[in-house]
Amino acid sequence: MSNRPRSQPRPYRRPRRDPARILAFEALRAVDERGAYANLVLPPLLARAKEAGGFDSRDAALATELVYGTLRRQGTYDAVIAACVDRPLRDVDPPVLDVLALGAHQLLGTRIPGHAAVSATVELARCVLGDGRAKFVNAVLRRLSAHDLDGWLERVAPPYDEDPEDHLALTHAHPRWIVSALWDAVGGGRDEIEALLAADNERPHVTLAARPGRSTADELLKEPSAEPGRWSPYAVRLADGGEPGAVDAVRDGRAGVQDEGSQLVALALANAPVTGRDDRWLDGCAGPGGKAALLAALAAERGATLLAAERQPHRARLVARALSGNPGPYQVVTADSTRPAWRPGAFDRVLVDVPCTGLGALRRRPESRWRRRPEDIDGLTAVQRRLLRGALEAVRPGGVVGYATCSPHLAETRVVVSDVLRHLSGISAERLDARPLLPGVPDLGDGPDIQLWPHRHGTDAMYLTLLRRTA
Repeated sequence: MSNRPRSQPRPYRRPRRDPARILAFEALRAVDERGAYANLVLPPLLARAKEAGGFDSRDAALATELVYGTLRRQGTYDAVIAACVDRPLRDVDPPVLDVLALGAHQLLGTRIPGHAAVSATVELARCVLGDGRAKFVNAVLRRLSAHDLDGWLERVAPPYDEDPEDHLALTHAHPRWIVSALWDAVGGGRDEIEALLAADNERPHVTLAARPGRSTADELLKEPSAEPGRWSPYAVRLADGGEPGAVDAVRDGRAGVQDEGSQLVALALANAPVTGRDDRWLDGCAGPGGKAALLAALAAERGATLLAAERQPHRARLVARALSGNPGPYQVVTADSTRPAWRPGAFDRVLVDVPCTGLGALRRRPESRWRRRPEDIDGLTAVQRRLLRGALEAVRPGGVVGYATCSPHLAETRVVVSDVLRHLSGISAERLDARPLLPGVPDLGDGPDIQLWPHRHGTDAMYLTLLRRTA
């Protein structure tokens, strides 16, 4: 019998808690489990972490990058992870997949050194999953770290010449059907669609809108890191992703967060020529209130009144908050614009920014690209047609309707407008060329409608058609 002393087991070491990575994991779980949106979940998580102490601006920046970066490239990371595990991804617990995706983003999408990315992710797994599943995470990430992103794309994406759409879908992390829809809408060759898909994966600037009569762009430009918007006279960008809640005018309600494309839509409608009176305006789909606030301020400058209608009560409350303090008269109502309570022909200007797939705002809500399905289109376009018909009934002859949507999908834009105009009964309307209403904005297409693009204009992909009711 050997008298050699037995090796002593290593003492148990408690996992190191990294507050930024734990917060990022919590945000991803909320997005996955509750169907939440990161731009709504993340700010309160960051605020609570800062209040608790020990969580600085670098932690906040890391957590934000991990959440948004992981969500943007989820489809690509899933394909890479699938190549590194010995079972279908559907058999891997969702919390484990979230940890693996966070690790994949650190390895393939950031400058974090590989050994540090693996070590930190394994420590996260020990904290939130337990030591047993952390071993599985470690094994998968060791395989994943064998190649960089380009190396993995060569392995999981088909060559462009064999399947262009599938190649672009995996390379740029968009579902194939969305690649196809965006390509149909933007036109052009490979360079054009790749520029658009790449822009969807860039982190957008925070853009503010000064509300006329209450604030100015010059006031907002006094903020640190602020720079003028490119197209709207009311737009100011916070170049370093600054916190809008720290801006006095935003806290006071004299300015708000609003993408520049959204501002341009409101400005185009406000500046469209009408015949006769111009004192009653309607925003028929007003939530959450950005366009309504800008329209209400512009209407007040001209002595006009805005009625802001929103079907969802909680969104109507957001609209009321956005309009609070407007210098002129306005009204916020909870109402369904497909079954309006107002009389026909009551308004001089009507905007309907209709519910849509949101394919024009994938920069801001990256998780939505993985939630939407092609079959969503039929239900949405049915509502869009009803809203546009209702808007044309609500405007008087000589007045103008703006049909807007944050989606460039042709089925939600030109097809809806053409279908409604083709089947109007008892009403006639003509298209207006909207392009002259946005002076200085290039690449607006052949008209008469407007399509903005993130890669051309630095805005969300907003669409606008202007229609004048003629009889």
